[in-house]
Amino acid sequence: MSPLFNTDNVIDALRKVLPTERKISLHEPHFNGNEWTYVKECLDTGWVSSVGKYVDEFEFKLAEFTGAQKVVAVVNGTAALHIALKLLGVEQNDEVLLPALTFIATANAVQYCNAIPHFIDSEEKTLGIDPRKLSDYLNEVSLIKDGVCINKITGNRIKAVIAMHTFGHPVDLDPLIDVCQRYKLELIEDAAESLGSFYKKRHTGTFGKIATISFNGNKVITTGGGGAILTNDINLGKMAKHLTTTAKVAHKWEFFHDQIGYNYRLPNINAALGCAQLEQLPSFIEKKRKLALMYRAEFSGMDGISFFTEPEFARSNYWLNALVLDSENAIYRDELLEKTNNLGIMTRPAWTTMHKLPMFQNCPRMDLSTAESLESRLINIPSSSFLGD
Repeated sequence: MSPLFNTDNVIDALRKVLPTERKISLHEPHFNGNEWTYVKECLDTGWVSSVGKYVDEFEFKLAEFTGAQKVVAVVNGTAALHIALKLLGVEQNDEVLLPALTFIATANAVQYCNAIPHFIDSEEKTLGIDPRKLSDYLNEVSLIKDGVCINKITGNRIKAVIAMHTFGHPVDLDPLIDVCQRYKLELIEDAAESLGSFYKKRHTGTFGKIATISFNGNKVITTGGGGAILTNDINLGKMAKHLTTTAKVAHKWEFFHDQIGYNYRLPNINAALGCAQLEQLPSFIEKKRKLALMYRAEFSGMDGISFFTEPEFARSNYWLNALVLDSENAIYRDELLEKTNNLGIMTRPAWTTMHKLPMFQNCPRMDLSTAESLESRLINIPSSSFLGD
């Protein structure tokens, strides 16, 4: 432990930023706009399910905000990832590269396609995929044969890379795109956490051929449950809409489905909530960035621990704020988690890295030393937008 590091100093810094009169959750939704009005309209008119004006409006406004050419609203972010993988042709026994440090939905969606998660390392600068380390790794383990990337060890096709923007902080996309082009890989952005985050002034989720967003109750905006598929390929977007609405061919009365589809439609009542939330999104992000500045000021110069800040090429939404312990202080992570939660300040560790979970232990992986180190040292702290007021 650093000679000046003290867990009580961390708690004092948190108390200076956070209100003290009540228990502080990690991330709460905030309903202060037209939510009641729009949801009540759904109830009054009976348009609560898969048909209604708010789904189209939500998709249009989300496309307008992100700059994506086509948006398809779905039931949750995991369903969005599943469809994204299928649309890019991920098949049984294909390998999909994804960070070991991610939420389990990223890996689960790969398994839904009967494909194989192939875990790769992260970098401390972004908490996401390390494109340079990935390039060196692929140079060792893969070959390009007839325009296809093949894993020399397993013999499987390596089809795609899923870049997850951790806690809302964008991955360094330019070098990652270069890796994808050189190794003939499709890029999927898992932008579940990064609505309102920008990489070099361009919204995340608009760089790969397809991307996904989540609107779970703890995200920047929420539809209760919910997610979306983003793409700049109009035809791909049309197929996403078709597959997520049971692949039903449009007709006044006939039920004809032309392929295996999925009932992944976002209900109108959830979309109504989303429309009201989208109207407040700029103010939510402004408040979250103010909260991040307050945290940064309190932890600036503190020995043994640091507040994670956006990379210089990004403007982040700071979805979940994070503290990172110095390596020698990792043993105090659980003590901090225990103390803060006992005081009513909800904190949590990072996700268990995917390769340590029983169902993924035998999946291929590169050296994951940075991801494992980050897992042992990260602590998420309260990040609700209203805390920035």
